[in-house]
Amino acid sequence: MTARRRRPLWLLVSAAWLAPAALAMLKEYARGLAGGGPPNPRLVLFEGGDWLIYGLLTPLVFILGRRYPLVRGTLGRRVPLHLAAAIALCAVWALAGCGLSYALFRTFPYGSGYYDWFLTSLPFGVAVYFAVLGVEHALRYLVEARERETQAARLEAQLAEARMGALRTQLQPHFLLNSLNAITVIVRDRDTATATRMLEQLGDMLRRVMRPDRPQEVPLSEELEFVRQYLGIETARFSDRLAPSFEVDQSVLNAAVPEFLLQPLVENAVRHGLARRATATLLRIEARREGAALVLAVTDDGPGPEEPAEGLGLGATRERLATLYGANARLELGRTAEGGARAEVRLPYHELERER
Repeated sequence: MTARRRRPLWLLVSAAWLAPAALAMLKEYARGLAGGGPPNPRLVLFEGGDWLIYGLLTPLVFILGRRYPLVRGTLGRRVPLHLAAAIALCAVWALAGCGLSYALFRTFPYGSGYYDWFLTSLPFGVAVYFAVLGVEHALRYLVEARERETQAARLEAQLAEARMGALRTQLQPHFLLNSLNAITVIVRDRDTATATRMLEQLGDMLRRVMRPDRPQEVPLSEELEFVRQYLGIETARFSDRLAPSFEVDQSVLNAAVPEFLLQPLVENAVRHGLARRATATLLRIEARREGAALVLAVTDDGPGPEEPAEGLGLGATRERLATLYGANARLELGRTAEGGARAEVRLPYHELERER
């Protein structure tokens, strides 16, 4: 965020009072010249100073507007509250104006008392209060809308990056070569059913990754289906060694998860776990609910996580989780008691209907 956007909005609106203050001073100066005599400098100062007083009160209007916004469902309670605040600020404005007048002329404004000056400024002061309140609401909504647009654009960019990252994983030459070699062996063995199934799985994965209309979140069941397709292809590489187990609570299948969240974790377990230890056979995918959190975990019995952990391609996943859920989500990578690796994701639990 730039320094310009960080500048308080109330400061800009308060500074805007310099314009009517300058016009009021110019008006009084011109009136003095039109009267045939020299303009009264004290009267010129009073006309400008009275406007600047409300400029000093503007931050209070912004604070009240931010704390008690006028939104649907609260108007009946908050309009009277803001009306009372407008009257109170008018009283402060009138009191400060009387103080300024007494400091300049040793008398109240235009010879009137405080009560008369308060009643004189009340209608205009209330109108000014609600005008400033409207400006506060409009500016705040504008900033929030721009932030939402920026957030949406950022999420779209990250989703595209995740999609292309998954696509690159599948299109890596060694992956395609191993998959095609495995299919070739299966075809030579005349196991056309297995070869056909592997080609269909590979095609389904590529079609899903390349779809342009994917949402930010999908049901957990769809993400698990994508992982099963990925593992179905990898099974040909590891033969009997790859026997993944799914410990998934059936009640969380409609839970919302970021798309392509699990596949990179599983791919890390395969590439950096099973592929690097000939005796490794464990690949466990877990999903369960703990209170208000959805817990996902991928465990392997390979040589354990490397250092630094971000080198395993988890940085982008952490960034997506932080963007989507803030501090309510996290990804942790650690070593198991047996020496393998365990990646665990915690994110806020909410459900989506499975896409048809």
